[in-house]
Amino acid sequence: MSSSICIHNATVLNGFTTMKNCAVFIKENKIVDVFNEERFLKKSFDQNTVVIDAKGAYLTPGLIDTHIHGIKGYGVEDEEEKSILKMSEALVEFGVTSFIPTLYTQSKNKMLKSIKAIAKAMGKEKGARILGMHLEGPFISKERLGVQKEEDVLAPSIPVLDEFLEAAQGHIINMTVAPEIKGMRELALYALSKGIVLQAGHTNATYAQMIEAMQARIFHVTHLFNAMSRMHHRDPGVVGAVFIHPELSCEIIADGIHINPEIIKFLLTCKSLDKVVLVTDSLKPTKQTKKPLIANGEEVYLDKCFYRKSDDAIAGSALTMIDSVKNIVSYGFHLEQAIHMAATNPARIMRQEHLGVIAPGYDADLVLLSEKLSVLYTIIQGKIFEKGKPLCV
Repeated sequence: MSSSICIHNATVLNGFTTMKNCAVFIKENKIVDVFNEERFLKKSFDQNTVVIDAKGAYLTPGLIDTHIHGIKGYGVEDEEEKSILKMSEALVEFGVTSFIPTLYTQSKNKMLKSIKAIAKAMGKEKGARILGMHLEGPFISKERLGVQKEEDVLAPSIPVLDEFLEAAQGHIINMTVAPEIKGMRELALYALSKGIVLQAGHTNATYAQMIEAMQARIFHVTHLFNAMSRMHHRDPGVVGAVFIHPELSCEIIADGIHINPEIIKFLLTCKSLDKVVLVTDSLKPTKQTKKPLIANGEEVYLDKCFYRKSDDAIAGSALTMIDSVKNIVSYGFHLEQAIHMAATNPARIMRQEHLGVIAPGYDADLVLLSEKLSVLYTIIQGKIFEKGKPLCV
């Protein structure tokens, strides 16, 4: 594998602007330089440098999924290192260069097993990098469970969080909590001291309670509109707080089912683009071809998203990050805006300062997209993948 790559004649969406006829030079696992085609033609490279003519294709920061449960029949719920590593390999095909495996609310022992599996997998990836883990619970509202089980919900407990932190070896990046439940403020302040990004989700908080949550630095919201208190003219709730307060950021699932596209358009007229993050929230059977389809221990069926077979309740999404980007573009937004929400914003909000931008000093995590937004190449720390497979160059 070559230690240096130059991709030229590209349309570079670098995270803050678009540059046509541009080149990006990568050495080892870092972006070393970004320059125009005229400068490229004057440069000379050593014989070991791989030179790729992008032919005008879009070169973007690698996509980052901060909320994902599984893909292609592998999931966090398997409680196995192997499954996490298979997720890493599968995600490359869809332009994902890093991700945060996300735990459902399950029994404490099951969550501990999943946490240990993720921690064990970190550093062994053959595909998308594992940034850490996202705990979607267990400190959530019993009134806004979604398809999670009431018996698995726990009252806020610092000792329990300490058990999770120890099992995670310090790799808990973000945690979804219900700000209104008793004891959450103390837990939130403790979690903040451990460097965890807190998100309000699976919550029935009132608007006033959401303001109190902001005082405890809960500034991010999990899958906006889904599994939370609705906006009402007498109590704006969590949804209203996101619209009213520019400080708040949010995830959205842009599959056209979890949120009507017109609502996404409305959100992005009210909210700064910098505050919106595209996530998949995809379940284990996403892109799985064999049946039965099982998610969180229950059989589901696919009809644009996953529904629980037992009662037809929405169980979760079957979205990929690249399809999320395509959907946003189909709603009338520019590709640059979609990439901002799929790469630049998640990197910044999750404090991954080395990711999400194409500029000198950043990690060489990139995606080359065709005019129709098909993934041509995924580049992870300078390693090139085509159709999800490593390219020997």
